[in-house]
Amino acid sequence: MVKVKICGIKTMQDVQAVNKHRPDYAGFVFYPLSKRYVSLIIARRLKVALNKHIKTVGVFVNAPTEEIAAAAELGIIDLVQLHGDEGNAYIAELKKICKLPIIKAVQVQDENDIKRADYYNCDYLLFDTYSQSARGGTGRQFNTKLLKGVKIHKAYFIAGGLDPENVRRAIKGLKPYAVDVSSGVETDGKDSKKIKAFIKQVKE
Repeated sequence: MVKVKICGIKTMQDVQAVNKHRPDYAGFVFYPLSKRYVSLIIARRLKVALNKHIKTVGVFVNAPTEEIAAAAELGIIDLVQLHGDEGNAYIAELKKICKLPIIKAVQVQDENDIKRADYYNCDYLLFDTYSQSARGGTGRQFNTKLLKGVKIHKAYFIAGGLDPENVRRAIKGLKPYAVDVSSGVETDGKDSKKIKAFIKQVKE
């Protein structure tokens, strides 16, 4: 069954909405330029309040590896998501000091971006919408049909503009490990009803 990640958890209200419907993953964004940014201190408080069955993902963009290791050592995150220009040299350095599973995000413009993703020495891939200016969280979809024409050797997440209305169509005919949503389940912060509807569309 396809797993669900709710990304951009910022407040205790967000935690309550997520706890109510228990997705598989919840994401903390540690990229200071994101509107969903949280500090390690805030994330630690949110993690304590989060249902213990929900695994947490730390989203980082070209961050010092020591910063990621600190989040791991504090027990704030269970997985690492790299959403910047991190290559295999960076990943190798990170693995020396952090043993958590790594998700590498890939911005998709065409099939070649998907094919090149195999290069990354990571545990999971995450395919997201290409943007010159943003690192995820654009609220825009990419053509997920591109994934059908490429043999993908790693388990992968699909992200980018997903919501309760389009997620089932976006993953039709594909075998993603998980789907990742943020703005698609927001109204004023995370919306409990939208989270419920999103999970229902994915899992039923």
